[in-house]
Amino acid sequence: MMKSASRTALILATALSHRSLNPNPSTPFFLRNASATVSLPLISYTTTVTRRPSSCNNFCTSMAAGDSSPTSAAVEKQFDKFRFSLEESGNLRDRIKAVATEIDSTTRIMHSILLLVHQSRPIPEVLEKVNSHVDKLKQLFSKLAEIVGESPGQYYRYHGDWRSETQQVVSLLAFTHWLETGSLLIHTEMEQKLELNSEFCLDVEDYLTGICFMSNELPRYVVNQVTAGDYDCPRKVLKFLTDLHASFRMLNLRNDFLRKKFDGMKYDLRKVEEVYYDVKIRGLGSKGVAEGDQSVQES
Repeated sequence: MMKSASRTALILATALSHRSLNPNPSTPFFLRNASATVSLPLISYTTTVTRRPSSCNNFCTSMAAGDSSPTSAAVEKQFDKFRFSLEESGNLRDRIKAVATEIDSTTRIMHSILLLVHQSRPIPEVLEKVNSHVDKLKQLFSKLAEIVGESPGQYYRYHGDWRSETQQVVSLLAFTHWLETGSLLIHTEMEQKLELNSEFCLDVEDYLTGICFMSNELPRYVVNQVTAGDYDCPRKVLKFLTDLHASFRMLNLRNDFLRKKFDGMKYDLRKVEEVYYDVKIRGLGSKGVAEGDQSVQES
């Protein structure tokens, strides 16, 4: 087998070498029949041309020519309207923030004056200085109402721009009213004090949050008053805070900022209770404290 295979390879090599040297080689005998019998099929290639729809041609032509269709015109008009609305809203918001900044500046001055009550300064004198700035607050809130009135029905859209300032105003006015009368300044009285109306009103949550801020001042006030020799002050403040805390418990508050401020009120109440019981244990206080003790326990 090996000898026959080698002989066949030698014959093929000799035939190929003769073919390469012969400029007109003849077809080998073993390929003559193959060329005669094998025919390759002719393959015809057909080119298919897909025509574009006329609508596509029109769209491409319009895009190339830069023409604007009705749809693009509507979109452009819509966004132009949005641009105008946003610019108008931004300008209005800037004016609101400018007034809110003035309100914040006025409340800071009022608060700095009101802090003098913790230094045992005469309360009537302090309250007179504080109340002298109330007219300024009325003017600012009136100006704020005019600005917001330029966009009817959008009160709560811009309400966040003056919310914190309003809460501070409520806290100061409520504390001032309590120092004068020993009672709480209710919501309607607060609106009348600031000359607000139904179109530009005092938000209920802002009022409640401001009252919670006001309660934060009472423990410090009690400690300083006792230090100054007013031993009946803890009983009065405790009675007021107890009633106020009980009133807040009637509300179904959500787990938000107002709820957190209300939870802080119970700590203010606890501090006042500690001062009150300390005074009571030491036997300090004026006559009639026993009657006050009974009223506090009943509340």
